[in-house]
Amino acid sequence: MEVRWSILLIIIGASLATLIPRVIPLMVLSRMRIPDWAMRWLHYVPIAVLAALVGEELLVADGELSLARNKIELLAALPTWLTAVFTRSLLGTVVVGIISIMVLRFVF
Repeated sequence: MEVRWSILLIIIGASLATLIPRVIPLMVLSRMRIPDWAMRWLHYVPIAVLAALVGEELLVADGELSLARNKIELLAALPTWLTAVFTRSLLGTVVVGIISIMVLRFVF
């Protein structure tokens, strides 16, 4: 098997581009004492990012706000959201979301 050096260099470069932004902050922040208020703030970052991604997927189509285009997904989001709020179970929420979208796509 022949090795293409250009492809190998692209893979190494992509690996470094992925690794460096993850490792350097981890190394620097692991040696620092982060204030409690910053830790509380950082605790909500993953939730905010996920909410932004889901909200955009549900409410935006072709770069514009569109509620009519994703109505099946919006209907499936309601029981999924209720499950998440009342049970606080990630597995239960995912299962309800998958079942909701399957049933709605089968029916409509």
